[in-house]
Amino acid sequence: MLTSMARLPLQTLPTFRAVARLANLRAAAEALHLTHSAVSQQIRLLEEQIGFQVFDRRGRRVVLNAAGQALLASTEGALALLDEGLQAAAAAASGNEQRLRVTVVPSFAQRWLLPRIARWRERHPAIAIEVEASMRIVDLQREGFHAGVRAGMGGWSGLTEVKLIDSPLIALGAPNAARRLLGRGEAALADEPMIGEADLWARWFAAGGIQARPRPVADFNDAGLMLQAAEHDIGITLARELLAVDALARGTLVRLSPRAIDVADASAYYLVYPTSLSGWPPLNALHDWLLDELAAAQQELVAQRKRDAGVSPPETAPEGPTGSRSRAPSAKRAPRRAR
Repeated sequence: MLTSMARLPLQTLPTFRAVARLANLRAAAEALHLTHSAVSQQIRLLEEQIGFQVFDRRGRRVVLNAAGQALLASTEGALALLDEGLQAAAAAASGNEQRLRVTVVPSFAQRWLLPRIARWRERHPAIAIEVEASMRIVDLQREGFHAGVRAGMGGWSGLTEVKLIDSPLIALGAPNAARRLLGRGEAALADEPMIGEADLWARWFAAGGIQARPRPVADFNDAGLMLQAAEHDIGITLARELLAVDALARGTLVRLSPRAIDVADASAYYLVYPTSLSGWPPLNALHDWLLDELAAAQQELVAQRKRDAGVSPPETAPEGPTGSRSRAPSAKRAPRRAR
């Protein structure tokens, strides 16, 4: 019976956690950048030291048994705290050469963040920002990121999250497409080549009471590529309004209808970060800068909607997509924890 922490080889626990999550020694070895034999030896050492097996071997798979599940449940929280502590220590150790590592979805990076990076440098010249554009949901602590900007509904385990802004889908096209559709009504959009998912287009038409059977001519796994294709008049597209704010201002894209629809599983953008970094000045700076820039973008979108409707925007605080007057929907000046 295990009666002393001296019998628990702490150095094996990260490997144990990786094998438990992946149920495969080779996959765990790749994730940990170790050899297959090194991972096997660490699991063997763990089991020898504690005196019982924590995995059942089923061919090439290793599956947690009841003892392993109990051990994982009791050690995973401690490992997460150690990960966060290391992340906080690395942030504190950065001193004057402060650097933020942020992961964002590619479309947000290309269409919204990149055009505003110069303003970040003007406002925070002492904080370098390193951006990785990726479609995958990364493990912030394990991969050394201080924060991420994600699209979704929230609820990411183990992270503090701050809702930044809602951004519904709107119909967009190149100026040539807008000229072709001028005066023909929204049903005429069904005659245009479409870019994107057929079911989203079907929802958009249904929201206006229009019967249509969309057959898109192209689809892309990145909204930035869809917007670029629409700018080249390959077809009309549905995209998040926020990502189109600069193209609408330049006139390279035109809003084809005032109607917008929400994406049920990814209707908002969130800033997420390890809870251990709450209060870290560079992260606070990023949070506040994002809210300010998003408020400016939202104000521009409101002005664009009013211009498209032939109404001059008032000199008051703008209304958001849901009608609330604020800097960014559902966001306060300096929230530090998700609610």
